[in-house]
Amino acid sequence: MAGQGFKSLWKNEYFRTIVTILAVVVIVIGFWYGLRWGLNTNYPVLAVASGSMSVSQPDPGWASPFSPTLHTGDLIIVEGVNPEDIYAAPYNPTGRSGDVLVFHAIGNDELIVHRAIAETNVSGQIYFTTQGDGNLAPGPYSPTPAANVVGKVVMRIPWLGYIALDMRNSTAVLVIVILIIAFIVVESVVSELEHKRTVKSETAPAENVPEPESTL
Repeated sequence: MAGQGFKSLWKNEYFRTIVTILAVVVIVIGFWYGLRWGLNTNYPVLAVASGSMSVSQPDPGWASPFSPTLHTGDLIIVEGVNPEDIYAAPYNPTGRSGDVLVFHAIGNDELIVHRAIAETNVSGQIYFTTQGDGNLAPGPYSPTPAANVVGKVVMRIPWLGYIALDMRNSTAVLVIVILIIAFIVVESVVSELEHKRTVKSETAPAENVPEPESTL
C-alpha cells in the first residue's frame, strides 16, 4: 500500500519538483562539507578579489590564465597546512617561490591572499612576512601569526572566480534566485497543462463519423 501511495504521489509534477530541489540542495551541501573535511580548512574554495598577487600591473585578470601568480577573478583551491610545513621565500619567476597563503588580517576577519616571503620565530610562535607578488613591500598586516593562516593555495582556476565575486552583490543573487524560481514554476505549470491536455484528449468521446455509402 505504501509503495502504491508513493507511486501515485510521484506522478504529481509539483512533488517531483520539490524532491529534485531538495536533492540538489543536499548534494551541494554535502559536496561543500566534503571539501572542507578533505582539504582540512573552513575555506576550501575562494575567489581572488584584488590584483595584489599579479606581477603585471594593472592586473590583466582574465588575460593571463596560465600565469604562475594569481589574478583578479581566479578561483583558488585552499588546503589546510601545518605552519611547520609552509615554505617561505620571495617570488621567483625562474625558481621555487614561497607558498601562497590565505590568512585572516590582524584585527578582523578579512581574508588576505599573499605569498609567504619570510618566517620568524618569536618566543616559540611562528610569524610569516607576507607580500603580494605585485606589491613593492609587505602589507600592513605583516608579520602574520601562524594562528591566522587558514591554508595555502594548491590550485587556481582562471575566470571562474568572477562568478563568486558577482554573487557577493545582493542584486545579482536576487536576480539569480528569481530566475531559478521562475524556471521551476514555468516548467511545472507547462508540464501540468500538458498533462491535463493529454488526459482530456484521451477521455473525450469519439466523434460520430458517418459510414461510407454503399456503391452497390
